[in-house]
Amino acid sequence: MITIRPHLLTHPEYAGPQVKSEQKYDVVVLGAGPNGLCAASYLAKAGLKVIVLEKRCEAGGGLATEEVTFAPHMHNTHSIYHLMVNYAPVYQDFQLEEKYGLKYVHPELQFALPLSDGRSVCLYSDVEKTCESLSQFSKRDAESYREIYHKFQKYLDVFIVPATYVLPLPAPIQAAKLDAHELGREISELSSKSPKNIVNELFENDHVRTLMLYLAAHWGLEPDVDGVGYLAMLFLGMITNYRLCVGGSHMLAQNLQKAFVENGGVIRTSQILKRIVVKNGVATGVELIDGTIVEANKAIISTLDPIQTFLKYTGKENFHPDFVEKIENFRWDHWSLLTVHVVLEKAPAFRDPKIDNAFVYAPVGIERQEDLMKLWDGLAKGELWTKGFNCCFPTVHDPVQSFDGKHTCVISQMAPYNLKEGGDRYYSLTYKQEIAERLLETLRKYAPNVNSENVLWTTTHTPLDIENKFPNMKNGSIKAGAYEPLQMGFLRPNEDCSDHRAPIKNLYLGGASTHSGGLITFGPGYQVANVVAEDWGIKKWWSEPQSVVNARNEGLL
Repeated sequence: MITIRPHLLTHPEYAGPQVKSEQKYDVVVLGAGPNGLCAASYLAKAGLKVIVLEKRCEAGGGLATEEVTFAPHMHNTHSIYHLMVNYAPVYQDFQLEEKYGLKYVHPELQFALPLSDGRSVCLYSDVEKTCESLSQFSKRDAESYREIYHKFQKYLDVFIVPATYVLPLPAPIQAAKLDAHELGREISELSSKSPKNIVNELFENDHVRTLMLYLAAHWGLEPDVDGVGYLAMLFLGMITNYRLCVGGSHMLAQNLQKAFVENGGVIRTSQILKRIVVKNGVATGVELIDGTIVEANKAIISTLDPIQTFLKYTGKENFHPDFVEKIENFRWDHWSLLTVHVVLEKAPAFRDPKIDNAFVYAPVGIERQEDLMKLWDGLAKGELWTKGFNCCFPTVHDPVQSFDGKHTCVISQMAPYNLKEGGDRYYSLTYKQEIAERLLETLRKYAPNVNSENVLWTTTHTPLDIENKFPNMKNGSIKAGAYEPLQMGFLRPNEDCSDHRAPIKNLYLGGASTHSGGLITFGPGYQVANVVAEDWGIKKWWSEPQSVVNARNEGLL
């Protein structure tokens, strides 16, 4: 039995050196994840004195790239695939590519679903090449893909993407705006459906349906739940827009940090928060565990989840009981991810050689929709499948992530947080190794050279490891809260603070638990920066994205 000892600094009895120093800033940002860095950077460049406080040793949150096997191999331990690079305002507003040298790889062959008969379903950045691949399985599916590729792109451009970067409207008001617009009515109709219904109406071949449903629902949706169709459209519309950050995902965080610091911002890592200070109903600052008081003259922006922000650090006594009940009822995903990071002597060689350079392989080991649904059904029962997952070989596309010519691989398996055998089993090193071997065994059926001679090292991270590393991902919830119809948009995290303003004056929310949710969209961070600037009469140096302007002019927002 392995005993997990709490870290000294997080132990409830640890008092620390009583420094009791006082520091004053305009804005205090809690959490240096992508949204925290985003909001802080906008406000610092606007002339405010901003400090970011981060619990971990390195800023970036889920933008983590680490040597979890052995040097010099870099592994993206949380965020890997970036879908919104050409949409998120932060990239252009801070000239992350032009000024700071941030680079991305956009592989031509985006997705491959390898089949046991040696064929593969392939999705390319070139729509016609994708249609050519799909036509091997169904001429109708190829035509359907060509149609929805262009149609969903319109949906993204006119509404879904712009809505990511503005405050959400109450559902009746938003529905009325959509219903007054031709494309809006189409979006509303699809939004009422489940991912599975959307996919099955569009495609007929079982293999094609399997890949499309996996991609439509994998990032946080329940396949059979109605009312989240707009997110399925987002994910399907983005399936050939996946990018890999050169040098690892942490390079995005590091370059955003440079922009923040160059504009006068301060980042402090290894900071353990004790409480959010509230005086006379106003949030005035934070107290750290060593007694340091950091005052906020204007705003405290918490990118932590609502449970931590309101109940743990601010205190129930500062809120109305009805609000406390809503926060206590905030729902987390019942599933998470289990990842295996691998170092290979040689690059993978698949039975179908044309897919050796694919960016993402998914869902490896599951070829029919029936099996995919069994995977999802098993998650709710606490069953861990090792027969189907997605995997990526980053160094095939970015050799910088391994300096010695070897290759890295990451296997991402949807996994229950609560195993039916007991969640503590995830702590077992023997069990972790057993899982890795089973997943690699499945992969070898399609890429035979991923064998014991080629595999040099494996490291397994479970849902418990995710929660331990990122406390705002409670239960390993990779989106910091379930994606459900009653917990999205104007209801995320609830109708009282979906505009990023807390019931307590000067306290704001800006993390993935708020609209517009997780993924590396920078939506919540961008929105809360706008809200703080507007509340305090700060002149914005940035302009509203043109897509948002267009959507407003069309009456959709």
